[in-house]
Amino acid sequence: MIITRTPLRISFFGGGTDLPDYYKKFGGEVLSTTIDKYLYITCRRMPPFWEYKDRFVYGSKTEEVSNIDEIEHPAIRETLRYMNLDYGLDLHYNTDIPARSGIGSSSSFTVGLLNALYGLNGRIISKQELAMQAIHIEQDFIKEAVGSQDQTAAAYGGFNHIVFKENGDIEVRPMTLPPERLKDLNDHLLLVFTGFQRFAKNIEKSKIQTLGAHYPNLGKMKAYVRQAIEILDSGRDICEFGALLNDTWKEKKALSDKVSDRQIDEMYQMGIQQGAIGGKLLGAGGGGFMLFFVEPSKRENFIKRFANYICVPFGFEDSGSQIIYYRPDKEMIIN
Repeated sequence: MIITRTPLRISFFGGGTDLPDYYKKFGGEVLSTTIDKYLYITCRRMPPFWEYKDRFVYGSKTEEVSNIDEIEHPAIRETLRYMNLDYGLDLHYNTDIPARSGIGSSSSFTVGLLNALYGLNGRIISKQELAMQAIHIEQDFIKEAVGSQDQTAAAYGGFNHIVFKENGDIEVRPMTLPPERLKDLNDHLLLVFTGFQRFAKNIEKSKIQTLGAHYPNLGKMKAYVRQAIEILDSGRDICEFGALLNDTWKEKKALSDKVSDRQIDEMYQMGIQQGAIGGKLLGAGGGGFMLFFVEPSKRENFIKRFANYICVPFGFEDSGSQIIYYRPDKEMIIN
């Protein structure tokens, strides 16, 4: 049996420039961090006593199948196809935060599952291999309209400047900030759940369909990455980071009319009225979590005003996907 723990992520700046259709032409950049909210995958080789070969338990659903093509969960199906296992699998999945909420859970699942399956086979692969293989599975096997930042963040962990190069290479540059500077930033951030979830792939498809028309917006969003790094590195007022979040949110909304709606806009304006300097909807848009930048002195009152929403405090983390439990399988049958 093996258990992997894979972090979820917050993307601050540069989202959208990690789409291959963009960065293989112009290069892309993202500033993101993983947080202390995790996705857990427990799996083992399936004992040979049941009519089915594999069992997968996630959310309220259980799949019991004997053929890979019968698997409904696309990430499980295509990751198993990629790994080409010669044994059945018993898998259980749990997470600290609901799926489809803009914090990279789909890619964290693929990364965590890959990590678990390699572990079951007695192998440990590098963070780079883990990220690149997860990207390959999601973009080429599942054929989802997704970028490359979530898999990279989940595999590596930490607060990173991620650079996507035109030749397809990905460079991860850790942000080497003093602990007190990181704490100051963390103390200004708050996650607020909008109350509804969405399928990111539908929104990303709409962005890709009109990507050429939005190259100027994406160029601005990429430039914000360097501006944010300069703010953090220079010791300037941390509130400038919050104001920049407000700017990138405006550019993000311009990418597709599916990114936001009246309810989300009203929620954002409510946050600004209650003292937030800036913020943005995380992930592709359309729902999930809103990230607000709020001065610590206004935090308590801000949370009270958002009493009808779920506010989630969090901390930064730097572990990436890890195997947190491993016990070798013993032979089930003695001939």
